[in-house]
Order: sequence, then C-alpha cells, then structure tokens
Amino acid sequence: MSGVSVRNLTRRRLAAPRVVFSKITNEVLPDWEISLVFVGPKKALELNKKLRGKSYVPNVLSYVSGDKSGEIIICLSEAAKQASSFLLTPKAYCLYLFIHAALHIKGWAHGDKMDTCERKILSRYEKAHSYGNRHRHVPSKNGRRRGAVR
Repeated sequence: MSGVSVRNLTRRRLAAPRVVFSKITNEVLPDWEISLVFVGPKKALELNKKLRGKSYVPNVLSYVSGDKSGEIIICLSEAAKQASSFLLTPKAYCLYLFIHAALHIKGWAHGDKMDTCERKILSRYEKAHSYGNRHRHVPSKNGRRRGAVR
C-alpha cells in the first residue's frame, strides 16, 4: 500500500484535505511513498535553482528520491495565482498539480495521453472542475452561451 506524508511550510491553509492526496497516491503510484511539501515562493525558487538550474518560481516540482519513493513540492502562492487561468479553484488546481507531478514520477511525459489522464483523475476528486474548457462561458454570436438548452 502506498502512502503520502504532507508537510505545509507556509502560513496558508491547505487547499484540499490530506486524505484526498493519499487516495490519489494510491491510484497513481501504488506501493510508493510520497512526500508532499507545500512551500512559499522563496523556497520554491531556491529548490528550482538547486534541482533544475532554473531561476523562476515553479508551481510544482517532482522527483524520484529512492526506490518507490518520491517528493512533490507545490508552491501554494503560485498555485493560487494560476488557478483562475485554468478556470479552477485553488483547491482543484492543487489537486491537478499533485496528479501532474505524480504522473511525472511514474515516468509520464507531457502530451495528450497525460492531459487526458489528468482530467480523468481530477474529475473523480473535484466534480465541478472545468479544466480543459477555458471558454465555456463565452457567449455565442446570438448572445446565448454555447451549449445552452432552450
């Protein structure tokens, strides 16, 4: 059975209950031990420079740290800033970032298959998400929302 330990090194409240991260870990990375750490922008920048040689604040970092163990680092302030651009709540976006990072630990690369899997998993834990559909409230030419039923 897999497990996840969660540490919050920020003053912000966690966006999602710890049990949800545990369920996602069991689904995506069975038999893995994952350390999930929430950090602020200074720590995220420091880790991004150290681990990847990049000098910007990332929303998420992930890496394998041992045999069937890995670490996922989420910058809560970056996640909160970026959530609205995906039409997600900060909670849903944190879950999305966790899923995204877990799939990278599993060995997946960016692409359509990964995007589809992320949406599928997220929909099981965050029912009201609209990830992948940024224009759902844009009016059509006749002034009605697209897909609206009379």
